[in-house]
Amino acid sequence: MMEYGGYRARVMFDDDAEVFHGEVVGTRDVITFQGTSVPELRDAFAASIDEYLKVCAERGRTPDKVYSGKIPLRIRPELHRAATESATAEGKSLNAWLAEAVENAVR
Repeated sequence: MMEYGGYRARVMFDDDAEVFHGEVVGTRDVITFQGTSVPELRDAFAASIDEYLKVCAERGRTPDKVYSGKIPLRIRPELHRAATESATAEGKSLNAWLAEAVENAVR
């Protein structure tokens, strides 16, 4: 994943065309870019985000924000209790314990 200005992008390589294609993830808007080298790809990514923000400002539209970091979560009460007990046993808040569990899961 690449990151610029809080936006993240997934990159793929087209071997036939010998070009990298990138697409910003986590927004409702489609933001793409491409390049034939890593430096060119990085520059194109930054330019695409900057252009996206400029177009949104010109149109008086709020750009899709990067994720807030808040996740509404509903779980079974017994799982809630078990997670709280595990967090307490490790000397952590439930929030810190869950954040660590999610981070470990996505690595």
